[in-house]
Amino acid sequence: MRAPMFALPLLAILAQAPAAAAPALDFTQEAKILYRVVACGNDSPLPEGIDAKIVDEHCKELHRRADLYKETWIKEASPFIQGLKPAGLPTTVVYPFGGGDLISALTTYPEAKEITTMSLEHAGDPRRIKGITAKQLKASLQLIRTTSSGLLTANDSKTENLMKGQRGEIPGQLSFFLIALMVHGYEPVSLKYVKTNPDGSLRYLSQPELDELQKKEAKLLNKVWVAPDFSEAFDNLELIAVKKGGDPVKDRIVHRHFAQNLDDEHFGKDEGMKNYLEARAPIVAMTKAASYLLWRDAFSTIRNYLLDNMQFMVSDSTGIPPKFATRAGFVQEAYGKFNESFLGASADYNKDFVKLWKDAKPLAFRYGYLDKGLSKHMLITKKAPAAK
Repeated sequence: MRAPMFALPLLAILAQAPAAAAPALDFTQEAKILYRVVACGNDSPLPEGIDAKIVDEHCKELHRRADLYKETWIKEASPFIQGLKPAGLPTTVVYPFGGGDLISALTTYPEAKEITTMSLEHAGDPRRIKGITAKQLKASLQLIRTTSSGLLTANDSKTENLMKGQRGEIPGQLSFFLIALMVHGYEPVSLKYVKTNPDGSLRYLSQPELDELQKKEAKLLNKVWVAPDFSEAFDNLELIAVKKGGDPVKDRIVHRHFAQNLDDEHFGKDEGMKNYLEARAPIVAMTKAASYLLWRDAFSTIRNYLLDNMQFMVSDSTGIPPKFATRAGFVQEAYGKFNESFLGASADYNKDFVKLWKDAKPLAFRYGYLDKGLSKHMLITKKAPAAK
């Protein structure tokens, strides 16, 4: 029997049509377990098999440190920074070199609706919390308290602590982010893992892609870093949270973290990541404790992105040197004291910063690095007023 005349064209059309994208994997359940067990964000019943005594001991100490952070930093630093901001700033934040530091981003920009952090650290696999033994849980929670202590007590996170969080049963970066939500009164409502397409759009991790990447460990992004012990499927995340008791739309924030080497050799050639960031503009920015990388020529691509797209930036002395900021139409205001960079860095830029801090206003809190003489300091970089 001869097929109808319309059958072949229809089959040809169907053959040429792109396959529907596989649904995104949702790890919200794991995020909520980690929020309860690791970030101590609520008092909901613990999952079966989780030792309550171990969690209670952990939460008692974590809440003590969180309360100290609220008293010594949120109540003091956040209002001070808010008073320095001009009206009408964007609510989209880009934070390069911001390993694990969602907590400072929310303190610096409590009005933020979208926050992107980028660093050498990978987000981490959230699934290992299920089936964790009591021995593993106790050791893992101790590690989280140790590695998060810098952010909670000194507004800084040491490199060795960030590296430790790249291995083990509990994902370090994700745990830091969930602790930040707890401290600022948010709770997670969605967790997915993402990658950028060449045009800057996002591709969400699906089951077929996870199956393909399951045995591929995340790539080492810096030769002196510690290699992660989880799949590269869990490099980058999208974490959505809502203020407790708040409006699901108005009081929602979207946080994305990307494991990214931000030097010109890597970020400079990553068209997907660059296009993703371009689509975020206009932005506000921040950085701190960033090893003075924005002073270096090898990080000119990310520095130029900030100068081309930001309207306001808060940083310590690892921010953008006056040579570049002034040329791009920004003015800079210094607070605290600065005499020399904490780590070895450009002598010329050090001299420029010393001049900038000559008549600086007082600063009562620490923002990232101290200077070499252990002085607190902070830098505001903002667009110069338009000429009349």
